[in-house]
Amino acid sequence: MADAVDFANDQVEYFLQLSLQRLARLPGKPSAQFCDDCGEPIPLARQQSVEGCDTCVDCQELRDRRR
Repeated sequence: MADAVDFANDQVEYFLQLSLQRLARLPGKPSAQFCDDCGEPIPLARQQSVEGCDTCVDCQELRDRRR
């Protein structure tokens, strides 16, 4: 039973984080200059092409694989 509860809690957390990320990407939010995860500069091309991004490509790929 605990596994089902843990799974449900993980799902709720996942969808909450996904919703928060989508809200953060609404028009008007500028992209970060430095990655929130690793602290490295985010290339200008990524900042301009992905409005509201807060991670570099490598860290975003890692986030996506973890989900």
